[in-house]
Amino acid sequence: MLQPPSFQWNVRDKTNEPKVHEWIQTLDMQSGGPVDWSGIDVTLLGIPLSRSSISASAASENPDAMRRGWKYFTTYNLDEDVDLSVLRVVDLGDVRQHVTDIPTCHRNIMEAMVAMRTHHPNTFPLMIGGDHSITAMLVRGWKQAHPQERIGILQLDTHFDLRSLEDNGPSNGTPIRNLIESGVVKGEDVYNIGLHGFFNAKSLRDYAHQAGLHFTTLKAARRIGIDNVIQDALRQLSRRTDTIYLTVDMDVLDISVGPGAPASTPGGMRTDELFEVVQLAGSCPKVRAMDIVCLDPYQDIARSTIKAGVHVMLSFLTGFVQRKMLQVEGDVE
Repeated sequence: MLQPPSFQWNVRDKTNEPKVHEWIQTLDMQSGGPVDWSGIDVTLLGIPLSRSSISASAASENPDAMRRGWKYFTTYNLDEDVDLSVLRVVDLGDVRQHVTDIPTCHRNIMEAMVAMRTHHPNTFPLMIGGDHSITAMLVRGWKQAHPQERIGILQLDTHFDLRSLEDNGPSNGTPIRNLIESGVVKGEDVYNIGLHGFFNAKSLRDYAHQAGLHFTTLKAARRIGIDNVIQDALRQLSRRTDTIYLTVDMDVLDISVGPGAPASTPGGMRTDELFEVVQLAGSCPKVRAMDIVCLDPYQDIARSTIKAGVHVMLSFLTGFVQRKMLQVEGDVE
């Protein structure tokens, strides 16, 4: 189901201070036999699907756009004095997609997650979308691989994504409702942070209440402190669930800083707010999978949203490194 990334870099001339494209490995770079998956920390997976988007989108082009974009980044995070190069990261390539058959695409995505959990379960899966419909398929795949687990969702989004499946099918407007109504997750185990403005119907708010879903508008989160809201959500989910799945819809950003997200709007998050909250999520031991969705490089301006998407990924991995550091310190004690 996988095909190699269509865009690769010559990494023969590595330095002691690598750029991200020099640090991330691909399967064809592995030499000397099979990959020792026990030594891999993170597996990246591109999911180039946007035909299931209810609005015009070329989010299918985002995985390769982010691969091109991360050549501008180093592995060192000056803000936190953390170097990501301590992690071993492998880019598995892209899930193969059908040209017109969305159900086949969704089945391939679900099977790819099952395969990742079956063949290298000790790695952290980080998926690069693609529209938001992929989240339902990825979480379904996780549940299939781990049927006894209770899964929580931490969603950073401008929208509820609770549209009716009867009206919209398994589109980018329905993934959370899809998971709730299929019984894969409980409504009470979904925390959505970042909603705002005039971009969600009252009927969807009513459904969220009926399902027991937890949501905090961006205005309320800023009043309380976005980091406080995220930390509380992580605490609550960590108590109740076995695995927290983080999904970042890039339209949570304000349109002025996220023009490449097809459904971005005025009044959204600043980039620094988003980077901070994903780093917090990365440091939480129960967060065991993540996706970044709904970023269309064709609508972007000066690659600003692509760079923001890469920064989101690296900010999360900063928290992931801090998590591993704490685990090592705990083992030593």
